[in-house]
Amino acid sequence: MRLAFPFSAIVGQDEMKLAILVAAVDATVGGVLVFGDRGTGKSTAVRALAALLPKMRAVVGCPYGCDPAAMAASCSFCAGVGAAAKSRLVPVPVVDLPLGATEDRVVGALDLERALSHGVKSFEPGLLARANRGFLYVDEVNLLEDHLVDLLIDVAASGENVVEREGLSVRHPARFVLVGSGNPEEGELRPQLLDRFGLSVEVTTPADLASRIEVVKRREAFERDGAAFVAHWHKEDERVRRRIVAARARIATVVVPDATLERGARLCMALGTDGLRGELTLMRAARAVAALEGDAVVGDAHLKRVAAPALRHRLRRNVLDDAGSTVRVERAVAELFPA
Repeated sequence: MRLAFPFSAIVGQDEMKLAILVAAVDATVGGVLVFGDRGTGKSTAVRALAALLPKMRAVVGCPYGCDPAAMAASCSFCAGVGAAAKSRLVPVPVVDLPLGATEDRVVGALDLERALSHGVKSFEPGLLARANRGFLYVDEVNLLEDHLVDLLIDVAASGENVVEREGLSVRHPARFVLVGSGNPEEGELRPQLLDRFGLSVEVTTPADLASRIEVVKRREAFERDGAAFVAHWHKEDERVRRRIVAARARIATVVVPDATLERGARLCMALGTDGLRGELTLMRAARAVAALEGDAVVGDAHLKRVAAPALRHRLRRNVLDDAGSTVRVERAVAELFPA
């Protein structure tokens, strides 16, 4: 198996790493969009996540990796097995959706080999099935074909993949965290899909000499002896893994006071965000950050840390203000949360 670059060894890019950890703690945040220059560690960070995540319990033999503790929301296979279902620990899936993927490969299709050899209509699960309860990663998401964008929007909203074709009628759970990356110079993302991402992160090439040198040194060390490099960073990655596990266990008890909700809503109103998805994402992300840091109550400090990634992609263009969305969020935060 190909070794993944350790998550802890990624130099800088703190906002991107925090957003990925937040999504790993609370999937209801709604996924992460990472936009920025080529060669800034976007795909490296996502693939590092796969090696970092603690294993999950899944029903043995289930093609969708259903959770044995939530059989009411399971697939037809698990419904048939019922209380007799056995479970095992499996890695959390992190599935790549390539740009050239066909719709059949994404949603699944008739298993032609079985149909021809045995005369049986059987469903061959696609990438959405493999990604259930995990992460679906789309590199260059802004170049994804429109019909696949529409498909992802539907499935991400419903948490279910419905396939009606070639005499097949299949429904199966497809609840995943959508992670996309891209270069803004190669095209904008459709607003409908942009709105489906809970957090939007901007990454840039390191501007200081020391960071650039450190990135090159670590990458060279990894490519020269990957096993030794991964072993060197194992303790740091284990520490992050323990933080994720503890945060997941703690998050249900983290309190979001009414005063904090009010400040979050005031921030969204000041920025003119459409709908209430901004407030929901802001609160969920701030609660996840509090859980990661071991805090029992969400406060201003947590809101400020996630304000930009939660809101920057939800702002309408202002013809009277040519400042970038990040600057507008930071300015509003400074006004509403004075130091």
